[in-house]
Amino acid sequence: MHIERTRHIDCSEPDATGGYDYYYEYDVYRFTDVSHCLTARSYTDEPGEAHFLSMETHGRRRTLVDADLANPLFQLAQSYLRGQGKTRMHWLSGRGNGYEPVPVPVLPPPGG
Repeated sequence: MHIERTRHIDCSEPDATGGYDYYYEYDVYRFTDVSHCLTARSYTDEPGEAHFLSMETHGRRRTLVDADLANPLFQLAQSYLRGQGKTRMHWLSGRGNGYEPVPVPVLPPPGG
C-alpha cells in the first residue's frame, strides 16, 4: 500500500479585519494498491476524526459501497489512520445523512 497525504485549505477571501466567512483546513489521504485508490479526509480542527470518501478502481472513481469495507486496502487504510490517532471514522455511504460509522477494525493498528 502506498500512502499520500496532502494539506488543503478552502476559505473565503479575508475581510477588512483579516477574518474569514469560512475556513476549512484538512488533509486528504490517498491509499493505493495495484488496482484501487481509496480517498479519506481529516479536518485539522477534528484531529481524531476521518471520513472515507470514495474508491477508484482501475482509474474510475465511484462512491463507496458496503463491500468496500471488507476490501484489504480499506482495512489497511483504517488501521493506518487509527495508528495516526483517528479514533472516530465514518464512510460516505449516501444513506441517511450520508455518513455511517466505520465498524471496529479487523486489523490492529501498526505496532499494536
